[in-house]
Amino acid sequence: MHRLDNPFWSALDTLHRDVALREGDVARYPADMAPFLGVADADADIGAALDALVAPGEAVLMLGVAPGRLPRGWRLDPLEELAQLACDAPLALADGPDICELGDADRADVLALTALVYPHYFRERTMDLGRYIGIRVDGRLAAMAGERLGTPAHREMSAICTHPDFNGRGFARRLTARLTNDTLAAGRGPFLHVSQRNTRAKAMYERMGYRLRRTIPFWSLQRA
Repeated sequence: MHRLDNPFWSALDTLHRDVALREGDVARYPADMAPFLGVADADADIGAALDALVAPGEAVLMLGVAPGRLPRGWRLDPLEELAQLACDAPLALADGPDICELGDADRADVLALTALVYPHYFRERTMDLGRYIGIRVDGRLAAMAGERLGTPAHREMSAICTHPDFNGRGFARRLTARLTNDTLAAGRGPFLHVSQRNTRAKAMYERMGYRLRRTIPFWSLQRA
C-alpha cells in the first residue's frame, strides 16, 4: 500500500511521530491539534487502543483505511469519498500581494478565519503541524494556506481558504502555488484533499496542475 492511501496513519507514524498518541497499531493526534485517528491496516487489533485513545462521547475521523472489525460499542459511519489530488511539477505563480509567513502572533487571526470558512477540522494547535502562509490586506488576514499531514516524501496542502470579503482576487491560487512550489523544491510531493461536492475548488486545483490521484473514503468513528 502506498503511504498516501493511509494518510493519517502514515503521518502519525513518520512526520508527526513525536506528537502522536499511540497504542500499538492505532495512533491519533491530540484533540487540540486535529480530530484524526489512523490504524496501521484494516486487520489491526484496535479494541483496547480505542478505549485508551478516544474519550467517551468523542468522535474521531479516519481516512483511507478503517478497521475491518469494530469492538462492541463503536460505530463507523461513512461520510464521503474525498478527491486526493497530487502535483509533480511547479505551478505558475500569478502576481499579487505579498505573501507572509504565519506564526504564533497570527494564531488568533488564523483561528478566526478558519472558524468562519473552514470550521470542521482546524483546532487550537493545528498550526503546530507545519508551515502556514497568508495574505494580509490592510492588516486583515484575507487568505491562508498551510501544511498538515505528511511523510518524509510527501506534504499535504491544507486549510486553503479566503475570507468572503476577498473572494475572486486569486489569493487562494497564489498561496497554493507558492506552497506547492516550495514543497517540490524541498524534494517532497505535494498533495491535498477536497470534497468532490466542492466542484469549484476541485476544478481550480486541476486547472492549476493538480491531478486526481485517487478517491479516498472518509469516516467518522465514535462510541455507539
